Parts: sequence; structure tokens; C-alpha cells
Amino acid sequence: MRTAFLFFLLATVSAAQTIAVRGETVYPMAGAALKNGVVLIRDGKIERIGTMGTPAGYRELRAKVVTPGLIDAHATVGLTGYLNQPHDQDQVERSATVQPELRAIDAYNARERLVEWVRGFGVTAMHTGHGPGILVSGQTMIVKTRGNTAEEAAIVKEAMVAATLGSGARENGARSPGTRAKAIAILRSEFIKAQEYTAKKEKARDLRTETFARILRGELPLLVTVHRANDILSAIRLGKEFGIKLVLDGVAEAPLVMAEIKASGYPVIVHPTMYRSGGDTENISFETASKLKAAGVPFALQTGFEGYVPKVRVLLFEAGVAAAHGLKFEDALASVTIDAARLLGIANRVGSLEAGKDADLAMYDGDPFEYATHCTGVIIDGVVVSTEAR
Repeated sequence: MRTAFLFFLLATVSAAQTIAVRGETVYPMAGAALKNGVVLIRDGKIERIGTMGTPAGYRELRAKVVTPGLIDAHATVGLTGYLNQPHDQDQVERSATVQPELRAIDAYNARERLVEWVRGFGVTAMHTGHGPGILVSGQTMIVKTRGNTAEEAAIVKEAMVAATLGSGARENGARSPGTRAKAIAILRSEFIKAQEYTAKKEKARDLRTETFARILRGELPLLVTVHRANDILSAIRLGKEFGIKLVLDGVAEAPLVMAEIKASGYPVIVHPTMYRSGGDTENISFETASKLKAAGVPFALQTGFEGYVPKVRVLLFEAGVAAAHGLKFEDALASVTIDAARLLGIANRVGSLEAGKDADLAMYDGDPFEYATHCTGVIIDGVVVSTEAR
């Protein structure tokens, strides 16, 4: 892994190249799959895609299957470290229950080995940052899995504010919130305070309240990790009361309230397919993604976070399990490419292979969702950042 990591550091400073990526099958995600397709790359962008020959002067790379770079719709990689020790676990600060002012960019480690690890399986972009575990844990950001600093990696420096409802937000002993009703009451109080703060002409700076005010203004969505059916409905009720942009995260019991989720118009970042069941997730299912698709609810897949090892999953495997349990191949691939990009608001740059978009590609030696298949190459912004078969 050390050799791969050193290659990662070298690749981040390499210049974009003129490359032709030829695949026996290319999935543009902006149209039908191409047989013997070619993606031409110049100056870090996709120049052209089609079935033409390789022009002179282009470095040619070949693969059985070529897809857009994968997008993890919710992770904590970069705040969660590979050693799984307290000193490299920055995804949750437990000194307070409500901390929306904590910025992901101030904790994200672009050189964390887990960034290289997930990139080796084709992940070229991630929505990452503070994770579930307290009522409001902090902000998230969207990054490329390339770059030596958080600033170099960032696509969106301040993406969402992460919150948790249900058992995951409860505190022990006399600490608040101790119940579901108290958690909602705290959030309502913070939004009312933010409304009053915004109305004041002169006010002392309050980073916490300012962040809630930004949510009220629609500048930052509230990402709510929630699993129980009654908690999902509470999140929807809160979102509608204050007219905020809400993204539902997890939703293990989504099938029980599917009509209400669809009527809300809120998108879903569905739980990892292989998330452990128990407690609020006792009714989790491999089929949740396919049921969301059938109901017409916009969704994307994620690797998420668990306090128990392994804390970092492989997005490719999660999509493969979803594809084996009701999702069509194309829909499963969309959930980790173009659909994820749309949900995150970055589809103008990534998520599909189209002229003018960032040249982020993943190459495979077989069906990407087959366990025996390897990711044989990854390109980000026109730079070959991985060639180790994984």
C-alpha cells in the first residue's frame, strides 16, 4: 500500500495529458452504452466521446469497461483515518450536541491513505465530512480524490450540515437530548433563534446561529441521518415547517413511509446496502435502493459510516449488492455516478462522460459489479492517478 500511496502523491502533481481511453463497452451515463467506444481527453476535460479511431498523438489506454468516475454520495473518508485510532478519527466532535459551525475543510486530510484506497476502486469524488452520531455534528464538503491539500481537492467547500435523528442522536445520562421529542425541540429552537438573528439589523457574530441562518436561506441543505419511519416523518415535518432544503440519509424504514417521502420531494442518500442491522436499522434491507427507484424517489448510494470496524466501505461493492437485489445494472451505476452528481449539485462537472466535463474515468477488466473484476485504472481531471489493479 505504501508504493500505491507514493504514486498517489506523485500523481497529484502530474500535468493533465492527451489521452484516448478505449473500452470494449463504455457507459457514458448520458446516453446508450457504446461498443468499442473511445473517450478523448485534453487539458483535463473530455474532448469527445464516440466510436472513432485513436487520433495521432494521443496516449491510448484500453479496458473492457469504462465508466465515469464513481461518486460516493456520503462518506467520512478524510476525516476518518485508516489507523482507526482516536488521533485520526475527526468525524464527530462530542463536546457539544449542536455544532453546525464546524467546517469539514478544517479537518479533511487529503493525504489520508483511505483516500487513495477508495480511489483505487474507481471513486473520483466524495461528499464527505462530519458524520452521524450527535444531533448536529458539523458541515460536509465535496472533494475529488486527488490533491495534496483540502483546497486542491475541494469541489464544494461547504456542501451540507450533517444532523442525526433517532437513537443515534440520543445522549447518555443527564445530557440532552435524551428523547426524540427533545431532539426535535432543540432543532426547532435553533431555527427560531436563527430567524430572529437574521431579522436583527445589528448583531454580534454567532457562528452557530449564522450557519442555521444559512440553512434557512437555502444556502446549505440539512443532511439528516434518520432510519425509523416515525423519525423520517419528523424530519420531513421539520423541513416543511421551516421551508429548508433537506436531504434524507439512511432511511432504513423508507418502504414503510415511501408515499410520504415521495410527496415531500426530498431526495435520499440511501443507507449502504451492507449496513449492519440492529436498533434503528433492524428493518434494513438489501432492496431499499430498488424500492426507492420503483417509487420514483431520487436517490444515490453511499458508503456511510459505522463506529464499528470497518468504518470505510467500498462503494463499488455497495452498488454491486444493490444491483443483485432489484436494481437494474444501469440504475445501480447511475446511483454512483450521474444520479449522485445531480443530488449533490455537481452534475455540470462530473457524473457522466460528456464533452466539456471533467475527465474523471474509471476502467475495469470486467463487469464492475462482479466481485472478481478489478479496477485497472483511474483518471481524474485528465491525470492518470491509478494503474494498480484492485
